[in-house]
Amino acid sequence: MKIFNPRTLLRESLSDLQSYSSAREEFAMESGMSFLDANENPFESGLNRYPDPQQQKLKNKLAELKQIAPSKIILGNGSDELLDLVIRCFCEPGKDSVITLPPTYGMYGILSRINGVRVREVPLDPNFQPDLQAVTQAVDDRTKLLFLCSPNNPSGNRLNTESITALLDNFPGIVVLDEAYADFSSVSMLKMLDNYPNLVILQTFSKAYGLAGARLGAGYASREIIHLLSKIKLPYNVNLLTQQVALERLEDTTGIEREIKEILDQRALLKARLELLPFVQKVFPSEANFLLVRVDDAQRRYNQFLEAGIVVRNRSKELHCEQSLRITVGTPQENDRLLEVAKSF
Repeated sequence: MKIFNPRTLLRESLSDLQSYSSAREEFAMESGMSFLDANENPFESGLNRYPDPQQQKLKNKLAELKQIAPSKIILGNGSDELLDLVIRCFCEPGKDSVITLPPTYGMYGILSRINGVRVREVPLDPNFQPDLQAVTQAVDDRTKLLFLCSPNNPSGNRLNTESITALLDNFPGIVVLDEAYADFSSVSMLKMLDNYPNLVILQTFSKAYGLAGARLGAGYASREIIHLLSKIKLPYNVNLLTQQVALERLEDTTGIEREIKEILDQRALLKARLELLPFVQKVFPSEANFLLVRVDDAQRRYNQFLEAGIVVRNRSKELHCEQSLRITVGTPQENDRLLEVAKSF
């Protein structure tokens, strides 16, 4: 296992930070005591008490399902909050840099720049795979983070496992692997977490779990990294309603598996039928819940879909995505409607 100490990357101003200790950190609500410590409204509404700041029930359930210790899990208000936490924890504003691999999820760069951190872009190759040599050349002594997205957004493909492990073995900082779409893929790196103490894996409840409106993301890393991130997170970053609905959803493993299978079946069907259309030039391989589709005239086809009441995403401005639309796999009825409209173009 690689020897790695995340404290060597920690921002100097955070080295002796004492995290805020909230009232609900000290005593669980289930203890049967009278809680007069947090200046809450005492009259029961179901939401008059602050939520568990450590989301322990939810972490325990995730730990059971993912076979990972609860101490290696952090939860956030969407994965975006966790991305922001990692940047703020390890990157010194105005001094440090991160590496992104475009085309990829845009929030890596946006959050870094908001935090005053320089972004170095190392493009994926035309097959949407990392250029290992170029990544190595982009690293200097102020490079703290490397952001990977697999399956990648907007291309939909999975990054080669060999490339990811090579980057983990050689990158001197922390590798943040965004697995937002891993539930639709054949591979996740979660089982490799103990082998790479410089690895942070992010997953989300917004895709396969159908809770985009609840805003919940999960981060998995070594105990040391989770401890450092927990020191700077807001005390009540995941609200009570989100915790409750996520626990209920995790209990319905049969329903989740059924929906994932339906999406995968529809993805294959949609790909096969789109490839038959004369204006479609290529449907890229996908291990996500969407397809990147190269067409003859992306803006024209986007407008035609919009006129028919169907919203897709024009990704033509992204590197290697010229004249391409990103189409989410919908319900069977929505997919049939999309294909029916597309045949009329």
